[in-house]
Amino acid sequence: MLKGTRIIEIEGIGPGPFAGMMLADLGAEVIVVHREEVPVAGMSDRSLLDRGKRSIVLDLKRPADVAVLMKLVSGADGLIEGFRPGVMERLGLGPEPLLNENPKLVYGRVTGWGQSGPKAKQAGHDLNYIAQSGALWYASLPGQAPFTPPTMLGDVAGGSLYLVAGMLAGMINAIKTGQGTVVDAAIVDGSAHMMNLLMTLRSMGALSENRGQSLLDGPHWSRCYQCADGKWLSVQCMEPQFYQQFLDVLGLQHDEAFLQQHNPASWSNLSDRLTRLFSAHPLSHWLALFEQTDACVAPVHSPSQALHDAHLASRGTWSEPGGVLQAAPAPRFSSYQHSPGAPPRRGQHTEEILAMLNRTD
Repeated sequence: MLKGTRIIEIEGIGPGPFAGMMLADLGAEVIVVHREEVPVAGMSDRSLLDRGKRSIVLDLKRPADVAVLMKLVSGADGLIEGFRPGVMERLGLGPEPLLNENPKLVYGRVTGWGQSGPKAKQAGHDLNYIAQSGALWYASLPGQAPFTPPTMLGDVAGGSLYLVAGMLAGMINAIKTGQGTVVDAAIVDGSAHMMNLLMTLRSMGALSENRGQSLLDGPHWSRCYQCADGKWLSVQCMEPQFYQQFLDVLGLQHDEAFLQQHNPASWSNLSDRLTRLFSAHPLSHWLALFEQTDACVAPVHSPSQALHDAHLASRGTWSEPGGVLQAAPAPRFSSYQHSPGAPPRRGQHTEEILAMLNRTD
């Protein structure tokens, strides 16, 4: 879909490389500017997040290498960087000189706290950003410490995906107007913005400031239950017709307590009853019972288990090319199919990219 689009990615950690991978998955030519050494001790020379990209090693503290980067920028549609505010400016590679070099450039910046504000230059990580933004508040059952799958809500969803959306919007605008822009993708902003779907429940009176008393974080029909074999089953049958199917399968359709689906006073007791019920049989037993129903029940898989799930396998959602477990590009298109290449070695394409730049002199 993005064939003919060139993105320059300045090596970073986390959200920036993920955004570059997603743009490469969408067909863009992504050239990642690697450092000579890995940025984190113990990090592999090949990163899954570099799949489908080309790699060039540059030392951006050397004027000759900065000149190479400027040549790359002159023919690029976008640039991604994820340093703390001010780092690229100190290298002489902030938005102003790069947009002077290429007025159509979309300069993408992804950080935790954003480019401005009292905490802009402070350190932080995924959990900190989503905690302060409010996105972590409903992330667990009452009485438990709020926690989410590491990196997914903040770094990836609130950071990388908002950067990708901003980059695409900026590039479309540049095609129309000839004018580039700077995209300030802050994880704290993106994770807060994602709350707006949940916040619609507030206007309906279904979102409480007290954890465990809202429509989705307290009911017995919206949580995970452990089975006899230690595996887990997710349940979220919110709509009445789906909840009724859930009760029918379990033989609870005549239980007066369970028929009061939206009575918060009964949620805790009914959760305890379901906990005991599901712990009586292994996961396979429950999956067989709920198969082909709309009871909104599904197993909790590890990534390696998801690889062998019948539905996900039919879609090719997970695969192991070269023995590396990874998820396929998403979303999918009726007119475009992309199979990303293997991650490059650090600097694998340096000579090739330099030769390409020389050919364009």
